[in-house]
Amino acid sequence: MTLRTLDNFDVAGKNVLIRVDVNVPTDNGRVTDLTRLDRIAPTILEILEMGGKPILLSHFGRPTRGFDLNLSTQQTVSALSQVLKRRVHFASSCIGEVAQQAVDTLPEGDVLMLENTRFHAGEKKNDPEFAAALAALGDCFVSDTFSTAHRAHASVVGVAELLPSCAGRLMEQEIQQLEAALSAPERPVLAVVGGAKVSSKLMLLEHLVEKMDTVVIGGGMANTFLAAQGYGVGQSLCEHEMQDTAKAILAKAKTSNCEIILPTDIVVAREFKAFSENETLAADACPADSMILDAGPATVEAIQSRLDTAKTVIWNGPLGAFEIPPYNKATDAAAAHVATLTQAGKLNSVAGGGDTIAALNGSNSAEKFTYISTAGGAFLEWLEGKTLPGVKVLA
Repeated sequence: MTLRTLDNFDVAGKNVLIRVDVNVPTDNGRVTDLTRLDRIAPTILEILEMGGKPILLSHFGRPTRGFDLNLSTQQTVSALSQVLKRRVHFASSCIGEVAQQAVDTLPEGDVLMLENTRFHAGEKKNDPEFAAALAALGDCFVSDTFSTAHRAHASVVGVAELLPSCAGRLMEQEIQQLEAALSAPERPVLAVVGGAKVSSKLMLLEHLVEKMDTVVIGGGMANTFLAAQGYGVGQSLCEHEMQDTAKAILAKAKTSNCEIILPTDIVVAREFKAFSENETLAADACPADSMILDAGPATVEAIQSRLDTAKTVIWNGPLGAFEIPPYNKATDAAAAHVATLTQAGKLNSVAGGGDTIAALNGSNSAEKFTYISTAGGAFLEWLEGKTLPGVKVLA
């Protein structure tokens, strides 16, 4: 996909509206993870170098009743200033006189953060009047928020339709990496799909079995596939009503020549807590009073064996209950293997979505992957083959 980018975009002397994602974790108003701020910094700094005035639009959290002090983007100003090494000003509204005055008085070389766009009902509705009020603040628009590109919101799509617009460097990088891994990957290509429910990743699995050479299924959703094969899963997290769907996915994978890897051995326990008493059993031997909390070592060896021959890996979701040790072992071991192969130049590895970043950070492998997407829902929808409105509008 060819996007309009900053390479052919003149911002000198212009007020540049930049849609970013500063929806970062905080503790008592203090930002605790700078990852998303670090990722948007190159675009903001490049626009400053080009002589433009950066005016930042973002949501923060999920406000439901207008203004909420706990969800103000002002909480990110200090941390963003630290990352950019520039002064970041704040406007207590994203539209109207307050915002316009902040734009008009913004000193050259400084940055302006506007208040949470989702404080306005018109944001999620992509209301034309709200989009026009946002657009009135800028001369042009740069979208650097792949993480919200699956939302047809006013600050994502509406403004882009009203002003000269292009993709920022983060948006550009996300699309390039995902296209390299999914649209035209070097083969063999393997996907790791974990998480709790088949139902939440049904479209993803159906799409991947047509695209991948191998799909590894882990986490709670693997239990549904085991149950579909007639195995008892005891007290495990399992969507028993989805067994027919799991069978259909297995059948589709077979006709698509996609190998499905499911656990052949399992780690089970009777309590869902850290370091609970556990044992490793064959996948068909889960006791009725136990729950499956991780894949066993034989399964990990099988995954590592397939990774050794793969050229591209897409990773979404953990292989077990990684939050509570020792049920992070399978995730950590497989992730470490991907990291080693990537660092050796043998593998292109792209990961993102949901709990994936937390799981890979916990294994100390994330920074060794080729690329980690900060997007959640957008990452999944892209993998599902959907057209994202926030990307389409920049093409």
